[in-house]
Amino acid sequence: MAPSPFKSFVIFAEMRTGSNFLEANLNAIPGIKCHGEAFNPFFIGGEGKQEYLGVDIAARNADPAALLAAMRAQTKGMAGFRYFHDHDPRVFDLVMNDKSCAKIVLTRNQLESYISWKIAKESDQWWMANTKHLKTVRPKFEGEEFLERVTELQAYQKTLLNRLQKSGQTAFYIDYDDILDLEVLNGLAAFLGAEGRLKDLDFRFKKQNPEALEEKVSNPAEMGKALAKIDWFSLSHTPNFEPRRAPGVPQYMASSGAPLLFLPIRSAPDVRIKKWLAGFGPMLPNFDRHSLRAWRAAQVSHRSFTVLRHPLARAHAAYDEFLRKEWMPELRPYLKRVHKLILPPKGAGFADPAEYRAGLAVFLELIRHIMAGRTELRTPSQFASQLMTLQGFGQLQSPDHLLREDQLDMGLAYLLSDLGIEAHELPPEQDIAQHPLAALYGPDLEVAARGAYGRDYEAFGFSDWKPSQVQDSLIISRR
Repeated sequence: MAPSPFKSFVIFAEMRTGSNFLEANLNAIPGIKCHGEAFNPFFIGGEGKQEYLGVDIAARNADPAALLAAMRAQTKGMAGFRYFHDHDPRVFDLVMNDKSCAKIVLTRNQLESYISWKIAKESDQWWMANTKHLKTVRPKFEGEEFLERVTELQAYQKTLLNRLQKSGQTAFYIDYDDILDLEVLNGLAAFLGAEGRLKDLDFRFKKQNPEALEEKVSNPAEMGKALAKIDWFSLSHTPNFEPRRAPGVPQYMASSGAPLLFLPIRSAPDVRIKKWLAGFGPMLPNFDRHSLRAWRAAQVSHRSFTVLRHPLARAHAAYDEFLRKEWMPELRPYLKRVHKLILPPKGAGFADPAEYRAGLAVFLELIRHIMAGRTELRTPSQFASQLMTLQGFGQLQSPDHLLREDQLDMGLAYLLSDLGIEAHELPPEQDIAQHPLAALYGPDLEVAARGAYGRDYEAFGFSDWKPSQVQDSLIISRR
């Protein structure tokens, strides 16, 4: 038998998924030892235990790696433990970064797990070795509580899967219904590289609630109505193929005379804001992460902000800027080859408004395809959705305030008031697009913009663009 690539293991499970039963059966296999919930916030290994393998809770919390090392050192054979999503998050990183630690993922139907948890919580009977001690209760199904629990656990499972994928690891997935299958458990033993096998299952832990789900709760009709509202198959989910973005720190702007940090979104207002900031004092040099940390540390109080622009107006701004500056060289040949759009020479633009408008429509179609991951083109910051740009900001610093272009004066006034700074007038912008959006607008462009930036429309509640909505959206920043 080839030597096992694993030196230890972890069982990723949750409460009421059958993890006690799985642990008992793994411990019945020669050469395998599972040390319970070693990183439960309230105990070590088992309920009530405050010390385990010579490590107490304080020492474990100070250095979780020490307990992992103790388990390996003091176990004859392969050591492992059970890990739940609310256990020490540092341990998650330790085991995920260790390819010699085998990953076992134990799952169960979320509704069954939730109801079992409610029963155990109400009866205070978390496991049962003797059926004579069975307590029968029928808890109330709480729809909001269930949905919150499901959402949290699904997000955790996605994180777990993503980490496995990125590190090139595989896990042994086992469902609650599989743990009674002797061959499956012996397959798990083979996965771990253990030589021993189970001859029979260990039924020390008894199944507590074998009844049908509707018989386990006091309000089955209410439960049925609540479950009917849950989108089990994510039918409302909009796939997102847009790449993640970096924070874009070099583009951040600040003045030496005010504790304000502007996080610009490309193709949204930035030059006008820069002029406004310069009114407080000289602009600071471009930031990097080090200088940004130093600036924040030097401020007694500071605020960061960004400005959202209507998606159609933003696409129009990006389009007009591209006609003048052609900031993406590979885009011109792509538009000609795939979309049959012949652009005028760089900087010339379309003299005919109808041709300019037709080009904008093609531009919106191109953005839609890029967002759907259908092209070989990269996603430049001028095209990136505002939602994804904000998520990029959040890797380092999320803005304190999201201002909207159509309410910019009011938003900046509030920002200054929040800091106790005297109001400072926003300067007018003079640079106008070759053909203003107000002269081009039509329902077809709105539909095309929603196709390209549907997630922005939904996330930020944008309605259809209106010429009266904001005059600033006619402005195209000249870089």
